[in-house]
Amino acid sequence: MEQFSTRQNKVSRLIQREMSDILLQLTKTKYQGKLISVTIVRVTKDMGLARMYLSIYPSEFSKEILSDIQLNSKSIRGDLGRRIGKIVRVIPELEFYIDDSLDYIDHIEDLLKK
Repeated sequence: MEQFSTRQNKVSRLIQREMSDILLQLTKTKYQGKLISVTIVRVTKDMGLARMYLSIYPSEFSKEILSDIQLNSKSIRGDLGRRIGKIVRVIPELEFYIDDSLDYIDHIEDLLKK
């Protein structure tokens, strides 16, 4: 398993907190009735790339919301830069993925009930 430095963990938590606020604003304006949460943020050693795993509820809209977020990643990165630009030197590039662990857990529970 890959070990993360203290700096990587701090930057990951910072980005996760700020991205949660940014996505909350997006949810209020664009995705009303949907819930988008940032479950995990992993930053590379050079702090140049941040991989974000999003949990989207209801999950049937997850693919279209993820593709829309990926299309708007430059403006989202700009918002993130305005928020954390004084704290970190380089604003990392953003990659978004779907965190489907809750769906997987539900699937396992359904299998166990049968």
